[in-house]
Amino acid sequence: MAIDWQAEVAKRKDDLLNDLKTMLEIESVRDESIATADAPLGPGPKAALDKFLEIGKRDGFETMELDGLAGHIAYGQGDETLAILGHVDVMPAGKGWDTDPFKPVIRDGRLYARGASDDKGPSMAAYYGLKIVKELGLPVNKKVRFILGTDEESQWRGMSHYFEKMPAPDFGFSPDAFFPIINGEKGNVSFFINFAGSNGDAEVKLVHFEAGLRENMVPRDAKAVLAGIKLEDVEAAFADFVAANPVSGQAYEEAGNVVLELIGKAAHAQEPRNGENAGTYLATFLANYNLAGDAKNFIEFTAKYLHKDSRMNALGATFSDEIMGDLTMNSGIFAFDENKGGKITLNFRFPKGMDENDIKASLTKATAAMNVTIDQGRVQVPHYVSPEDPLVKTLLGVYERQTGQEAHGMVVGGGTYGRLMKRGVAFGAMFPGVPDTMHQANEFIPVDDVLRAAAIYAEAIAELVK
Repeated sequence: MAIDWQAEVAKRKDDLLNDLKTMLEIESVRDESIATADAPLGPGPKAALDKFLEIGKRDGFETMELDGLAGHIAYGQGDETLAILGHVDVMPAGKGWDTDPFKPVIRDGRLYARGASDDKGPSMAAYYGLKIVKELGLPVNKKVRFILGTDEESQWRGMSHYFEKMPAPDFGFSPDAFFPIINGEKGNVSFFINFAGSNGDAEVKLVHFEAGLRENMVPRDAKAVLAGIKLEDVEAAFADFVAANPVSGQAYEEAGNVVLELIGKAAHAQEPRNGENAGTYLATFLANYNLAGDAKNFIEFTAKYLHKDSRMNALGATFSDEIMGDLTMNSGIFAFDENKGGKITLNFRFPKGMDENDIKASLTKATAAMNVTIDQGRVQVPHYVSPEDPLVKTLLGVYERQTGQEAHGMVVGGGTYGRLMKRGVAFGAMFPGVPDTMHQANEFIPVDDVLRAAAIYAEAIAELVK
């Protein structure tokens, strides 16, 4: 007899939403400044991991926690292992919210909270998909491991630790992106350009500059502190600049210095064009003033090479692949202090056909005359699963049956846990046409979409393990 997957989800709607709200109330932002031996990434991610595993144990699943960094909810037996890879950590809330980001609220059919769409909402939908398969007693001929990481928004230490300690799954998906399916992901690498802190003999000095929270977010807020200039000398020009650009801002005096603040628009680093980078806008304004020394290099590099240029055109490194698309650059974090020096953190999503060495060569050439050093973060190479793979075909088939929409694979700049498996993809939970608010203020997921996704996940899991 055919199963009405949406009806099965509807029976569990209240429980699903209550469990999701419980998870969303946990401020699971990585904070290693308050780490402990059992919470190496800070208490927030550990609390979220423990709560999700507690939910799994409540529902009769076997659970395992691995050193406060990762864990799994286990079900079934067989020679192969299907992995479902989610994460419980979230980005810092940042500014600009209309509600408390850690007090979930439903308005106009949308559930607002940090992590609602990235990735607690999709992960809970996938979990309930597995829960439905278990409660219906459907045939299961494979092991299922619902694996939870605690550091997806940064260095992936949680999931990396899990894959080092546990047997590798054979195939699987991550509910941490878009429907219908993502079967290709660009490579990912960050570079850190380090500046000294001199202002030379300039009359106007850059005392402080800051913008951005994480390398994989477009900075919404930026602030600069200037010495050697009066407010009346900059106020009118700054107001004109703000009026002429898609930003808001203010200028004021504080402790004898001039403070400039800008607000742009945050966005996910996979497509920086979706945001308005407050850091590069502010640097562009400051480039009109006669700075000197390292401060001048810091500002001019930002204004010349980074502002409104996510494709590295100014750096002479633009590149595109027919299947995977463009190389992209996100200018994620800016920090400058006249006593401590400065750092610009750049995150790159690169297609096959190039690598991190090509990117570094361009950065090195552009900064050759500056007093800088360049450090490189970890590298993730491009990942691609053929559309002919049975995993891809099965997931697309389920999506098409439940939505009535023709579906095909796509390649994105975002990085998901799916790439940790040779046969790994990202599968939902954001539906086409829904605004992407990941990494932004007022992040949300439509309640109906959580339920639709849970039904899709339930059928998908049933098909993959039978």
